[in-house]
Amino acid sequence: MMNRLWVRFSLIILGVILFVIMAPFLFRGLIFSFLGPELNETERFFPEVMASLPPETAERIMQFFLADLIASLTAYVVVSAAAALLVGAWVGRTLTRPLQQLETAANAIKAGDLNQQVPAQGSREMVAMATAFNEMAAQLSQAETLRKNLLADVAHELRHPIHILQGNLQAILDDVYPLSKEEIARLASQTHYLTRLVQDLHDLAQAEAHQLPLQRQAMEVADVVKEAVATYQPLAHGRDIDLHVELLGAIPVIQGDPARLRQVMLNLLDNALRHTPDGGRVVVTVQKEDGHLAVQVQDNGRGLSAEQLPYVFDRFYKTDRGRDQSGAGLGLAIAKAVVEAHEGQITAVSAGPGQGSAFSFALPIRA
Repeated sequence: MMNRLWVRFSLIILGVILFVIMAPFLFRGLIFSFLGPELNETERFFPEVMASLPPETAERIMQFFLADLIASLTAYVVVSAAAALLVGAWVGRTLTRPLQQLETAANAIKAGDLNQQVPAQGSREMVAMATAFNEMAAQLSQAETLRKNLLADVAHELRHPIHILQGNLQAILDDVYPLSKEEIARLASQTHYLTRLVQDLHDLAQAEAHQLPLQRQAMEVADVVKEAVATYQPLAHGRDIDLHVELLGAIPVIQGDPARLRQVMLNLLDNALRHTPDGGRVVVTVQKEDGHLAVQVQDNGRGLSAEQLPYVFDRFYKTDRGRDQSGAGLGLAIAKAVVEAHEGQITAVSAGPGQGSAFSFALPIRA
């Protein structure tokens, strides 16, 4: 019972009230010495008056004063104790109610119910604590939602190649398919897809935990862009797509990880080429812009609707605009994570379906 905050407050207030009541009696001599000669004179005058009275009258007066004093003190003590208990209980309940609400919400979160919020009320400290708790609970709920969505997406992406591998291998064991190089190549392509999916998920997990390793060094982004474009030139040539680079003005040297930024360019180019029809155009521009190095990959493909634009960088998000939906839907999410790890920004714009799209990222220029 003594561990209750309202009980402690009640006892403290009761002690203060009793001390105030008993102080005049406990420090009587000290009080009289400070209050001056008038009280001392009155103190001497009272015994003289009592001595002048008949003994029976003086005794009755003293008994009356003592009885009145005892009754007054008893009433003061009882009223003070009741008031102290009431005030202490009210103060304690007022102060502990937010703490009890926090305790209840914390126990609910512990039990798995993350949709908990507590009212921000009371003193400034209580409001600050409740606000911090609500923000923490909201972040936990959001993280749990992302975790569940990620598990569902990963399970969905893994299910398809695993079913293909399992079905084909079982067919080979049942002599439905011959064990030929062509069949082995098809199986190998599925293992490559699984390997890339696992690596992409690993990169995303590191980036979201702010632990993506970066080997920063002075680098020429123009060289990285040209190398990435050269990688996709055979594919673009085979589909009669005009893929080229435009360097606008002097391109400054920046601090960055060449391998990671090459990964960004490859993902953006892969996305652009998959969503550009044969005979189309993909243009990569590099320029200095407002203290940043800006790189843009623009295509004249099917474009994006206003409803699709906010989600293009989400993991596993796929649109229906492309001719090839075999990817896992992680390329743009990884590009965004890598750019943000370089303290840059990445954006996507499109005038609408059939109007093409442009993916751009900007990196800070530092000495």
